[in-house]
Amino acid sequence: MNAVEALDELQRKARHDDKLREQFIKTRDAEDPLGGFCSVCRETGYELYPMDIVQTGDEFYAAMKRSTNGGGENSPVLTGEDDPYELFFAGLQEL
Repeated sequence: MNAVEALDELQRKARHDDKLREQFIKTRDAEDPLGGFCSVCRETGYELYPMDIVQTGDEFYAAMKRSTNGGGENSPVLTGEDDPYELFFAGLQEL
């Protein structure tokens, strides 16, 4: 299972489990929010580390960038870069 699939599963679980959702939300106020978030992920049985989350966002953005006009230096700046970490929390806020 890749990081995106793990985040999707965790988000679904958190949407139906108030205690888990609160654990994730509390990590936003931690000294190291991403590290705290990944700790909760691992406690829940998903081996996610901060670099997994960062790399997933970077790989997605790079793939989009390569797909526009050959992906060279002249390709347009993409706005609204998707951040899987922020999208996870956005999905929890929809409740």
